[in-house]
Amino acid sequence: QVQLVESGGGLVQAGGSLRLSCVDSGRALRSYAMGWFRQAPGKEREFVAAISWIGGLPYYGDSVKGRSHISRDTASYTLYLQMFNLKPDDTAVYYCGTLKALMPAPGGSYEDIVDNWGQGTQVTVSS
Repeated sequence: QVQLVESGGGLVQAGGSLRLSCVDSGRALRSYAMGWFRQAPGKEREFVAAISWIGGLPYYGDSVKGRSHISRDTASYTLYLQMFNLKPDDTAVYYCGTLKALMPAPGGSYEDIVDNWGQGTQVTVSS
């Protein structure tokens, strides 16, 4: 059974960096890809980045493009998100998820292709 556990969140000043981790503690991952999402207070959850599990092909959302790097370690069933030059608008709960595809079908949403969610880790960026 896939069991996703995020870590690495915390309080950081604007301009700083963080690396988030997501481990499948059940070591049962069989999905095509994994991804990161975030939800700020009062806002809908949004896509951050995804990576195909076997090939390592990354795909980034507009909000973090150029300021983040997604990677994975298949041996340890771990997904990472390195974020740079953080801004107060990056403050959110960050979730990882296993995905049926790297991106949704035209007209669809990422909610349609997420198999499993982690519990989330809080990232707070102070100005």
